[in-house]
Amino acid sequence: MPPLARLNVNPQHVVLLHTALGLYAALLIRRGERLRPALLLQVKTLLDGLDGQLARATGQTTETGRYLDTEGDLLVNLALNVAILGRPGVPVTLLQSLILTVDFLWEREYRAARGEVFREGAAQAGDHPVVLGALQAVYSAYFVPQERALDHVFQSRLRRVTGAATPGAAQRQAYTPLAVNTLSANLGLSSQFLLLGACVLAGRPHWYARSLGLQVLALVGAQLWREAQARTVSADQPSSSG
Repeated sequence: MPPLARLNVNPQHVVLLHTALGLYAALLIRRGERLRPALLLQVKTLLDGLDGQLARATGQTTETGRYLDTEGDLLVNLALNVAILGRPGVPVTLLQSLILTVDFLWEREYRAARGEVFREGAAQAGDHPVVLGALQAVYSAYFVPQERALDHVFQSRLRRVTGAATPGAAQRQAYTPLAVNTLSANLGLSSQFLLLGACVLAGRPHWYARSLGLQVLALVGAQLWREAQARTVSADQPSSSG
């Protein structure tokens, strides 16, 4: 059990803390500092992983907490990218979000193809309806369109390469290999902050924005590879007309 659990710390307070640290890091980057924001980003990463562990260990997972965590990260990402690039940081944040959404969708696909639970339901109810409604509205406006668009692309590609209107379990498992899931997971937010921190420490924060293009190329290559895996499995299956 995390040490904070024994102190009866509210996981949502941890979310607010690491969000504040991320925003402060963005301010320091804007001022031209290196060491302090680079370190703060790693502390933020540590706390960002801890809040979920704390919530699960103490049975305090809530819908509000999940939305708050996701949208707090978005706010921090926007502040960091604008601090580095100015106005171009806004579209860069969208590109970054799309990369993170691919990670989310590929993990969901991987687990669904193997009959595994992707995310457990919230352990606690009683969310404040106004707060929860506001957070859900933001999520629906920003994240849901990304998820739907990318999911449509991925599922359309699977149907196309397999030639099946409803791909089978073997085809879906081939389409979601562990190696691809590992790649996308390693492009998650923790890795993003580690890379950004290194660029800030080196005095070259703009390098981080350039790295996003390379990450997109890596994901495109991974998508082509997983299509090839699904195509191979489909070709090996006997024809139903025989």
